[in-house]
Amino acid sequence: MSLVKNPPYSPEAEAVMRNLYNCLGEKERRWYAAGEAIKLPYGGIRYIASVLGCCENTIAKGIAELPQLADGDPLPDRERAEGAGRPKKR
Repeated sequence: MSLVKNPPYSPEAEAVMRNLYNCLGEKERRWYAAGEAIKLPYGGIRYIASVLGCCENTIAKGIAELPQLADGDPLPDRERAEGAGRPKKR
């Protein structure tokens, strides 16, 4: 359910967006959310964050990464930084 009075997308379209978003990996989620947000006018980042249930900072990071994708510059292959994530069992 959208928090916006006149959302740009229908509830059905929002549901499809959420389903697609949940099927993607971490980087792809960030890039997808960024791509959707830049299509919209002012408030697009906040709207997409509310629809997808992600952080606005994540979308902003994705927007910053989009030009690298368009230029074909390689981005790091790792999903997370070395040593990040849950500690290993001992």
